[in-house]
Amino acid sequence: MGLVTISDLQAAADRIKGAAVRTPLLRFDDGLWLKPESLQPVGAFKIRGAYNALARLPEDVRARGVVAYSSGNHAQAVAYAAKLFGVPAVIVVPDDTPRVKVDATLSHGAEVVQVPMAQREVRAAELVAERGATLIPPFDHPDVIAGQGTIGLEVITDKPDVATVLVPVSGGGLISGVATAVKALSPATRVVGVEPELAGDAAESLRVGTLIRWPAGDRARTIADGLRAEPSELTFEHMRAYVDDIVTVSEEQIGAAVGVLARRARLVVEPSGAVTVAAYLARRSEWGSAGGTVAVLSGGNVDPEVFTRYL
Repeated sequence: MGLVTISDLQAAADRIKGAAVRTPLLRFDDGLWLKPESLQPVGAFKIRGAYNALARLPEDVRARGVVAYSSGNHAQAVAYAAKLFGVPAVIVVPDDTPRVKVDATLSHGAEVVQVPMAQREVRAAELVAERGATLIPPFDHPDVIAGQGTIGLEVITDKPDVATVLVPVSGGGLISGVATAVKALSPATRVVGVEPELAGDAAESLRVGTLIRWPAGDRARTIADGLRAEPSELTFEHMRAYVDDIVTVSEEQIGAAVGVLARRARLVVEPSGAVTVAAYLARRSEWGSAGGTVAVLSGGNVDPEVFTRYL
């Protein structure tokens, strides 16, 4: 399977108009702008890829329904997109998914199946076979990557001189799409991924040049529940082609960034979305180039108790 192209991203941008919000760039300080994907109708960037993937299905195939597995945000996005298309959706989520994400998924009319994290993909495959539905994976699909990459198109359109774009990394669909867009439109702009130290498998993989697998139990330790997945062969190929670096941040830095964003930017951002600002604040001297830095805030679906703790 080849890498997605800038043409794929531009076509996706046309498809998702009206379903996804074209989020603004918000100035945070002299060197940092925020891309608040927390303002999407499902509270996260995932609506872009989910809607694009459903839109690309033949109508008769889409009518049979879709299945997804997710830690939460992709679940809501597929449920929401399926509702817009008027087709059934079944979502498989880990049994420790924050209740706020489960309830939001149910509110869009989807069926939710909860299983241990390691069983998500197996159960999703079983449901596809049982129901004749189509799997919409959270990141390992070119249509999903192309949809997420529309964020990169918007960033470069709004700030063509940007020096660095910081992007959260989990399964890698978001950074694959964003990096494809940025490097096609502004090759000199650096694309830097950000992971929790407790789930730093992609950072290690990029450093050694081959995929390194961390046990699911290790990755599950981070409070950033949306960044516990691991890259696929497809997303890692995009990272190797287009991503300049991946850095990691501590749990304390992530929590502090959630609080800073709430107090200074008036934004509700989940820990997974706040890692980019955590990296900026921890390494401020590294992002001082002319043109500044854009931090992608991937989502805002945070458990109220967690949010209160970091305030």
